[in-house]
Amino acid sequence: MVKRQIPRWSELRPLLRVRPPELNATDRRLSRAHTIRDLRAIARRRTPQAVFDYTDGAAEQELSLRRARDAFRRVEFRPSVLSNVSEVDTSRPILGERAPLPFSLAPTGFTRMMNHEGERAVVSVADRAGIPYGLSTMGTTSIEDMAAAAPDARKWFQLYIWRDRRAGKDLVQRAKESGYEALMLTVDTPVAGARLRDVRNGLTIPPTLTLKTIADGATHPAWWINLLTTEPLTFATFRHYEGTVADMINELFDPTLSMDDLEWLRGLWDGKLLIKGIQNADDARRVVDHGADAVILSNHGGRQLDRAPTMLELLPSVRDTVGDRAEVMLDTGILDGGDIVAALARGADSCLVGRAYLYGLMAGGERGAEKAVDILRAEIIRTMQLLGVRSVDDLTDKHARLR
Repeated sequence: MVKRQIPRWSELRPLLRVRPPELNATDRRLSRAHTIRDLRAIARRRTPQAVFDYTDGAAEQELSLRRARDAFRRVEFRPSVLSNVSEVDTSRPILGERAPLPFSLAPTGFTRMMNHEGERAVVSVADRAGIPYGLSTMGTTSIEDMAAAAPDARKWFQLYIWRDRRAGKDLVQRAKESGYEALMLTVDTPVAGARLRDVRNGLTIPPTLTLKTIADGATHPAWWINLLTTEPLTFATFRHYEGTVADMINELFDPTLSMDDLEWLRGLWDGKLLIKGIQNADDARRVVDHGADAVILSNHGGRQLDRAPTMLELLPSVRDTVGDRAEVMLDTGILDGGDIVAALARGADSCLVGRAYLYGLMAGGERGAEKAVDILRAEIIRTMQLLGVRSVDDLTDKHARLR
């Protein structure tokens, strides 16, 4: 028989821990986020459907994006024990300069559409974390304004080659004069991918007021108030465009882009040159032969060619082909720090994350983007400790395989 008794107050008191209420709504939201997926759930509630879907969606059936995430889910880590992991080193050389974390914040278009604080908030987060951040040609803060927002940050400029080459040359010159460290040429966008969520939502840039968006705005008033009461949504490289994202890409971008243009660009830019959108080992070799300092394995987050190669699977063959001639970076599908550790173990020098910090930005502006970086940092450290690895430089393919 179990003998029962009425608990005394002295026994109950240590169990009663009442937290003081958090009065700041943003801090209260973010305190409930423990993973990037938590931030995604908050972002979905905080932003209109068309804006969330622009960030969250991919092309056609979205197979490329799902396969990328499935590949990370198939990773099996191989831990080693008794390794004294009381302290671990998460730093990594990125373009020859050591960064405290082994990832950068990727360029994304229309960032102030996700949250009015936009690129200035993200570059401030990157500056505090000591990691690079790329401003997109399709960004919503000018080259000069972003440089002024964080003068000491490691800033990259992502370039699309336009039909008007004079405009591209001007952008490169502005980035050079503003002290950008690297130029990132994206090469997987000769035409726009079929991003069907955007088509079905009728998304335009900037969002237009229709019966549907007005109805959606009624459930997301804070987002609309911020959009309408802050500086107009303009772009890093041109003032205004009326139409869909696909219309803009097809009108402005040059589908005749070739290796000759890479040589032309190398003649304009004497700094570090990254080529983003590499999807096979032969192309990686060719762009390195033409002067690239780094290749970024990317299928544009699944937003261009559906059924594109899966970068985590492609990575070892590119690493073998490129060797030490250039850095190999990887993006697409990364949603936690374990994904980054897996990519490094399989041969990447570093990674880029895009959606992960955008979810944070939508959830809570600058503090939300910082929360995303903090989550990834904590997950990288914990994964390394549980793997028995004290430095990211020690990660090899013996630590991770695809099941």
